[in-house]
Amino acid sequence: MEEFLRAYKDKDGKYKYFESINHMMALNSTSLDIDYIDFDTFKPDLAKQITHNPDEMLEAFNNAVLSILTEIHPDYAKEVQDKIKTRIGNYTVQKGLRDINAEVIDKLIGVSGMVVRSSEVKPLAKKIGYRCLNCDAITESQMKGLVLKRASRCGNCSEKELEMDPENSVFNDFQMVRLQELPEDLPAGQLPHYVEVTVMGDLVDQCRPGDRIMLTGIVRIEQEQVSPQIKTALFRLRMEGNNIEYLGGRAGSKEMRTIERIAISADDERQILSIANKSDAYDKLIASFAPHVYGHEVIKEAILLLIVGSVTKKLEDGSTRRGDLNVFLIGDPGTAKSEMLKFAAKIAPRGLYTSGRGTTAAGLTAAVIRDKSGIMMLEAGAVVLGDQGLVCIDEFDKIKPEDRSALHEVMEQQTCSVAKGGIVATLNARTSILSAANPLYGKYDPYKNITENVNLPVPLLTRFDIIYVVRDNPEKEKDSRVASHILELHRESGRSAQPAIDIDLFSKYLAFSKQIEPRLTGDAIDIIKNYYMKMRNVDSEGMITVTPRQLEGLIRLSTARARLLLKDKVDAEDAERAIYLVQRMLETAGVDVNTGRIDLGVLHGKPQSEVSKLKVFMEVFNSLSGQDKNDVEERNFIDELIKTGKFTDEDARAYLRKATQNGQIYERKTGYYAKA
Repeated sequence: MEEFLRAYKDKDGKYKYFESINHMMALNSTSLDIDYIDFDTFKPDLAKQITHNPDEMLEAFNNAVLSILTEIHPDYAKEVQDKIKTRIGNYTVQKGLRDINAEVIDKLIGVSGMVVRSSEVKPLAKKIGYRCLNCDAITESQMKGLVLKRASRCGNCSEKELEMDPENSVFNDFQMVRLQELPEDLPAGQLPHYVEVTVMGDLVDQCRPGDRIMLTGIVRIEQEQVSPQIKTALFRLRMEGNNIEYLGGRAGSKEMRTIERIAISADDERQILSIANKSDAYDKLIASFAPHVYGHEVIKEAILLLIVGSVTKKLEDGSTRRGDLNVFLIGDPGTAKSEMLKFAAKIAPRGLYTSGRGTTAAGLTAAVIRDKSGIMMLEAGAVVLGDQGLVCIDEFDKIKPEDRSALHEVMEQQTCSVAKGGIVATLNARTSILSAANPLYGKYDPYKNITENVNLPVPLLTRFDIIYVVRDNPEKEKDSRVASHILELHRESGRSAQPAIDIDLFSKYLAFSKQIEPRLTGDAIDIIKNYYMKMRNVDSEGMITVTPRQLEGLIRLSTARARLLLKDKVDAEDAERAIYLVQRMLETAGVDVNTGRIDLGVLHGKPQSEVSKLKVFMEVFNSLSGQDKNDVEERNFIDELIKTGKFTDEDARAYLRKATQNGQIYERKTGYYAKA
């Protein structure tokens, strides 16, 4: 081992490991990473043994590192001699979490998975010294596995009274992590497997819930206990972490996964740039998104912009401006909403899909649970696992209202706070949310405003940058095209609906474009500002329709479009496209059905037309009842309302009924009303 560490040269002729050991003191580190492939090329016969006798081999490695370190920095070596660890990286013996079974006990294996919960960090005793109260001698007891046998009597004078002596004991940081199968490796219809991992020393707090990691470790077993006295013949598998590396995106097969967060080779980059340089790049990208769903180009475009997202701005005072877009689809059943959500979750660099009915607040945000060993653990929910990615929530209207309220904070502040069981934590949830819901009465009613069509609270609706209504209107031409598209899919499932860009490359393209940070140009700023000022002043009859939230939404959309086309500046074209998308949203979701005019008030509760009518109604009523609060005669009141020109006879009676139901006025005697 020592020979390998001293003599190995990399392709630049550097003594790679010798130099790393030399820098250990300066970096104050106690561990050395060894690339398994280097070791395999240098000493193939020894490398094979690492898998089968990991304890022996790693111990030998630790001793080899220590002996070299003692030569270079003897003082530092003495200080850290018990803590030195060798970590094996780039390990080739990889298994799935499903393949961890009795055959691999005490072997070194690599598994990939997603961290779903992590415990607090506690000290674990490696050896404990007991001081005898009689003769002051020290008796040591060593740890075996996770069990520590207490010394029963002093080795010197057989005295039974011993007390623990922390100075002569060795402790190590210890943490438990649960690793679960990656969603993309999960066979359909199976429960995800998980394994408990114990990590120690400087691996503690390396991975947080939501990280995708490649773990190299030794498989251990521990005996199940029914009670302190009775042990069963059943054992539990556990892994002891040796090294943690981060995984890339969904880069093809398990073998291809590398250590970088997202694996984009130089060849991929060339292809990505060549796609972006073509004149029809934008249309091509939209056509590659869910090619098996016919039409809905505007929605596909909005979802693509949502996956790429905009740049999160950090201000000097520490606050952030959110860069993630949120999109909400509401529409008739059978318009392929769920298909688009599923597809988005599949190609996004970190995508999760969840559906409404079985989703709780803890499942969406985070929960604090007590492990069987009594350790408090933080378990991450969907939005925390999807941090810096995308969470698709289907059947959004079926989530219980109290659970849905957990999303308010996630969607605007992008954090998720937990305070229970003595753990007060704020976790990052920098995620885009794409959700779909069905209208209240099965089909969308075009004669009602959106707030009456969908059973969602207004504050939640305003947090979505884009809301699209997907209507299913029969049109002869379109229907025939949809029908032939679907039938073609069924006839030749392999050939038809071929995307313009291969799905793996498409996924890499989106991951690549997330690294670009475009800046706004003057032209784009002018266009967005003019549009905003125009929207604030619709027919200027006291109309306030848009809020600064919509302005930020426009900036996010235009930046996302520039990002998608790999541009470093947001130009006028991007701003116009963003305005087009918002305009499309206003045409479907933002129209006040009473007046037929665009009014964003419908998303914020009451449209302007209703607010102004109510005002006139109450003014007329108050003027008729006068100072003395006299009773108002119904006929007389209705005539006065019609005179204002804002009400028809029918309207006036409807408003009168509404006001009595709401308790604003009441009927004192038949035909006469008074203010409540």
